[in-house]
This record gives sequence, structure tokens and C-alpha cells, in this order.
Amino acid sequence: MDGSPRTVTVGITGASGTAYGFRLVEVLLKAGHDVQMLVTAPGRLVASMEDGLNLPARPAEIRKRLLARFGTVKGTLQVFGESDWRAPMASGSSRLRHMVLCPCTMATLSAVATGASRNLLERAADVMLKERGKLILVPRETPLNVIHLEHMLNLARMGAVILPPSPGFYHRPGSIPDLIDFVIARILDHLDIEHELVARWPQPCIDFG
Repeated sequence: MDGSPRTVTVGITGASGTAYGFRLVEVLLKAGHDVQMLVTAPGRLVASMEDGLNLPARPAEIRKRLLARFGTVKGTLQVFGESDWRAPMASGSSRLRHMVLCPCTMATLSAVATGASRNLLERAADVMLKERGKLILVPRETPLNVIHLEHMLNLARMGAVILPPSPGFYHRPGSIPDLIDFVIARILDHLDIEHELVARWPQPCIDFG
């Protein structure tokens, strides 16, 4: 895996599981990576409902509140609004090549699969696909209908990674943060970023008897 610092774009949408997205941002920043983040209005609503995290609409205020929550970090955090078309991730010329939508609603997944590009988040994902970058989608929905599955299949064929937040249990999680970190570890693996969030398989403590 690559231990060099990199810039990762993280999009947080209105699916359940915004804790995954904020934990991903925290881990990246504390490891010394730079994060360019977008949070949709539904994402802010869900964060308030699920995490008790009340984020204002202004990107600068979101940045300030998150940094206060995370504490000491080594990387740089930038937050952009959904209509900030001058943001770096709006163009392939910025050479940003790593993006995670975490969590990803089915509406956002559909928009990315069809190239809608109605806002900065969707445009940034479109740029990742056209520039052959690493695009990871963390869809949080169940059950899945045929439309969802077909969009996921099409995105996978385009080169995107479909990574549902399905935590394993072989590491014997003892808390919700343990379950969250299992998913974050898989995301980091696909970003080729070193981490020590969970022990790797096989684990000697497991007794299959």
C-alpha cells in the first residue's frame, strides 16, 4: 500500500449511515491526508437525526465545526457547496483521482450512473469516471430493487467500486464504532491507504470448532 499523502474527495449524501462518512474524513485527516468534502442538504439532515451533528449550510462553518469535533489532525480539510463550480473536483484538469461517496443514496447513485451532473457532487463523480480515477460508492439501502442493481452493475462496468457498508464479525466487534471502522478499513484498502483500524484475516483468536 502507498503511505504517501494524497487528496481524497468525500461526498456525504442523505442515506442512513452518515457516521461512516464523517469517520472516514476523520481517519484520513488524522493520517495526514487532505480531504475535499461535500455534504448535501439531506446529508446534513440525516447527520442531525442519527449523529446529533447539527451542521450549518455554509461550507466554512461546516469545516470549523468538524475540525472542532475531530481535534488534532495532520491533513487539510476543505468543504465545498453543491453549487461551487469553481471547486477543483469540478474539472479533470485538477488531477484529483480519488473519491468516495459515503454514504451514497440510490438517487445519487442513479445520477452518477446516468451522468446527470446536476450538482458539484455528481459532477465530481462524473469526472472520476471520465478520468479513470478511483471512485468508491458506499450505497446504504435495503432491500435493493432491479433499478438499484442495474445502476450498480453499470457503474462497476465503468470502473467504480461498489462497497456496501456490510461489516464483518470475524474481528469480534464490541461496539458500533468497531463496526464502522471495519467498513472504513475496507474503503481505505481500496484507496490503497495504509491503516491499522482492524486486524487482517486470518485472526488467531478465531475458534471455528
